[in-house]
Amino acid sequence: MQRYLVGRLAQTWVVLLGLSLLVFALLVWTPGDPVELMATANPEVMPADVQRLRQYYGLDDPLLVRYLKWLRAVSRGDLGYSRTYALPVRELLSQRLGNTLLLAGTAFLLALAGGTAAGIYSALRQYSPADYGITVLSFIGLAVPNFWQGILVILVFAVWLPLFPPGGLATPGVAPGWPALLDRLWHLVLPVSVLATSGAAAWTRYMRSSLLEVIHQDYVRTARAKGLSEARVIQGHALRNALLPVITLVALAIPGVVNGAVLTETVFSWPGMGLLLFQAVLGHDFNVAMAVLLLLAVVTVGANLLADLAYALVDPRIRYG
Repeated sequence: MQRYLVGRLAQTWVVLLGLSLLVFALLVWTPGDPVELMATANPEVMPADVQRLRQYYGLDDPLLVRYLKWLRAVSRGDLGYSRTYALPVRELLSQRLGNTLLLAGTAFLLALAGGTAAGIYSALRQYSPADYGITVLSFIGLAVPNFWQGILVILVFAVWLPLFPPGGLATPGVAPGWPALLDRLWHLVLPVSVLATSGAAAWTRYMRSSLLEVIHQDYVRTARAKGLSEARVIQGHALRNALLPVITLVALAIPGVVNGAVLTETVFSWPGMGLLLFQAVLGHDFNVAMAVLLLLAVVTVGANLLADLAYALVDPRIRYG
């Protein structure tokens, strides 16, 4: 296991380096010149100033030279400076990361708990009206994109029925303490419900399929033939094996939720990492976009490693050499 872990960590570093180079190249090749944008926004910037800025930012250097300079700075913990926000990127990320974790974490937990429970209930009542109803709802949740759900719930619950705010993080002027906490939860309702819907639908389908496959196995029939109660058969024999593929998907779903937050935060103007990435790409704020995308890559690769390790912990038959 130790040898496997060292090997996987080495692979993780190689994958991260490859991803960082790919993302760096894609951002560099994105149409639009940040210095030209600065000159367009400020008429006092002269052509000579443009040239000096290009040299200062190294925009005329070859791609590999620019990447190696960026990589050396990142290895020292320097993520650069945000041209749009006039702040160090590290400080900017620290301001936004908590908001994204709050939104994505709440949506992930709700989707996992609700989807898993619905999938188990649906599988144990196969071909019943409840099973058909849950199946139809899960297909609707999978078919409707997050941004469309977001626009729809804003229209219904913020415009037609003004029950919740259409966006933002908090209401200005709310007193700190419990009023501020309740106000934050009030703002969370719509974006969390949208982000959790598609996730819950997917968990429902995964859990239903996995449990249906297990409960028809011979060892489950043998457990029933021994006279065990249905609850003990499901909990002690079927559910644990049915959770194996779901556990892998739990780890792999973490980056999906974070990535899904990019669109959800943009629709609801939620000041998190997703909205920051959207604004950074539009404004050609290279350092911010690169830092957020690198963080998403770290989450994705780390989730894959976590999935492999979780498999070994849940299934004692799996051993890594």
